[in-house]
Amino acid sequence: MRDEDESDWSRRERAPGSPPRVIVIGAGVAGLSTGCYAQMSGMRTRVFEKHVLPGGCCTAWSRDGYLFDYCIEWLIGTAAGNDANRVWRELGALDGKTITNFDLFNKVVDESGRSVTFYNDPARLEDHLMRVSPRDARLIRAFCRDLRRFTDIELYPFLTAPALRTVRERAATLRTVLPAFRLFWRTAATPMHRFADRFEDPLLRRAFRNIFFQDPEGFPLLPYLFNMASAYHGNAGFPQGGSLGLARSVEERYTGLGGTVTYRARAERVLVEDDRAVGIQLRNGRRYFAEHVVSACDGRTTVYGLLGGRYTGPRIDRLYTDLLDRPGTLFPAVVSAFVGIRGPLPAEDAHSTTYLLPAAEAAGLPGSLQNSLVVQLRSRYSDGFAPPGKSVVHCTYFSDYTYWKTLRRTDRKAYWARKREVAAFVRGFLGRRWPGTAGRIELVDVASPATTRRYTGNHNGSILAWKAFSAADDVAADLVGKDRMRLPGLSGFSMAGQWVGMGGLIRAASTGRFATQYLCAELGVPFRAWESTGTQLWHTGRLGRLPQLDRWASRGHTGP
Repeated sequence: MRDEDESDWSRRERAPGSPPRVIVIGAGVAGLSTGCYAQMSGMRTRVFEKHVLPGGCCTAWSRDGYLFDYCIEWLIGTAAGNDANRVWRELGALDGKTITNFDLFNKVVDESGRSVTFYNDPARLEDHLMRVSPRDARLIRAFCRDLRRFTDIELYPFLTAPALRTVRERAATLRTVLPAFRLFWRTAATPMHRFADRFEDPLLRRAFRNIFFQDPEGFPLLPYLFNMASAYHGNAGFPQGGSLGLARSVEERYTGLGGTVTYRARAERVLVEDDRAVGIQLRNGRRYFAEHVVSACDGRTTVYGLLGGRYTGPRIDRLYTDLLDRPGTLFPAVVSAFVGIRGPLPAEDAHSTTYLLPAAEAAGLPGSLQNSLVVQLRSRYSDGFAPPGKSVVHCTYFSDYTYWKTLRRTDRKAYWARKREVAAFVRGFLGRRWPGTAGRIELVDVASPATTRRYTGNHNGSILAWKAFSAADDVAADLVGKDRMRLPGLSGFSMAGQWVGMGGLIRAASTGRFATQYLCAELGVPFRAWESTGTQLWHTGRLGRLPQLDRWASRGHTGP
C-alpha cells in the first residue's frame, strides 16, 4: 500500500470529494464478499485479518507436500444458470476452475458391513433402497417422490437483502413457493429422526440420519432433500482448488477491484464516537478510520468483545447470550484427521462414507459425540491435494469443544496425547478397512476443535455456527431482514457472516452482498455488481505459501 493511501486510513476525516471508506474485520468469505461488492459499488475498502490466510474456516494447510482441505464438502452454486452461481461468478470464486460432481451424496456402513448408498438420482436411489429393505417400500417411495419434486424447484434467495426486495422479486419467489407450499411445509415440519424411526430396517433407521455424514440432530427432511436435489443437478459440486482455492480466488477478485487485505492484523476494538463507529484499533495499538465498519468475524466476539457489550437489545441478547450455549443450537465442533498415504486408494470405495462404530470401538475416539467416523477420499475431490503417486484421506467426527479446550488449557501433555490417540485410531481403522494400508501411511495430521477456535475465533470451534431450523434461525432472520444487519443504537456499523446469516458458504457470501446493499441504500448510491471475467486456469501455485498448523503430525513408516 502506498504511503498516501496508508495515511488516508489513519486520518479521522476522509479527504474531500473522495468515496466513503469501509473497514471490514475478517477476511473470511463474508468479509471478502463485503469488500468485493463495496468496491464494485464505488466505495474504498480495507480488510483486516488476524491470520496469514484468507478464508477463515474455508481454508487448508500443508504438510510434506500434502494439502489438507478443511471446509468444503459440497458447494451450493456450482452449476450455471442460477442465483447462487451468479454470486460466485460475481466474486470470481469459480474462475478458471473445473467442478467435480459425484453421483452419490454419502454412503453409510454399519458394524456388520451392511451398507446403504444415498444416490442423488431419485430413481437410482429408490431402486437401491428397495433392494436394501423391500419391507420399507412405502417410506422409501415417499422420500424419493419428495426428492423428485425438489429436483424441479429452483430457489436460491441470495441476490437481494430481504428488506430491499422489490414487488417483482417477492412475486417471483411466491411463484416458486406457492405451488410447492405443502411440500415445503410438510418437509420442514417433519424431523428427520422421526421420519427415520419409522423404517423397519435398523440400518435405514440409522443411515438416513447420516446422509449429511454425521447426524446434525434436529434437522427436518427439507435440507436433506434440497441439497440432494441440488447435487443431482450438479449444483452442489466441489470446485477445483477446494476451500483455500475458493478463498484465494475471491481474494484475487477483491484486490483486482482495488481493495486491500492486511494480514496479521487483529482488531482489538471498534472505535465509537457519539454512538457511531468511526474505525478500529488493532492489538498493536494502531488506529484506522472509516465512514463505516463491517464486522465479518465471530458474532459474540463482535458484540461483547470489539464493542464491549454496549450495543445490544432483546434480539442480540437472545442470540448471543441465551441461545449461544443452548444444546442443539450450534453445529457441533469437529475433530479432523488428515492421512497421507503412499499409493492409490481402493477404486471401489465411495468418495465419502460414514462408518457406524460399536460403542466399545467408538470409545477410542477422544471426545466423540456420536459412534461414527466419516472417511472421505479427498484425492478424488480435486487435483493437487496429494503429491504424485500418493493419496490423502480426511477422517472426521463430531466432538465436544469443552473437552478439548479444557485439556489444552490445563494439561498440554494430555492434549497432545489425545491427538496421538486420534492418529493411532485412524491408522488402525484404515489398516483394517484396507489391508496393507497401514504400512503405506506416511503421516496423520490432527486438528481439534481447540485448533479451530485458535485459528478462526469461531465460538466453541463451531465451523458452521447456528443450526438451521433451530431456535436461532428466526432470530437471525430478523437480524438480517428487520434490523438490516445493524446493532441497536449504533450507526456506521454492520455485521456479516454466518453468525448473522446462518451457516454455509453461499449464505456467508450473500451476507456480504446484503450488507453492501443496505449500506448503498443508506448512502443513496446505486448498488452495482457484475460477473468476473477472469479466465486464467486454476493451478495449485495460486494457493500461495501455506502454513503448518501446530507444526505437528504423527509420522508413519516411510520406507519402501
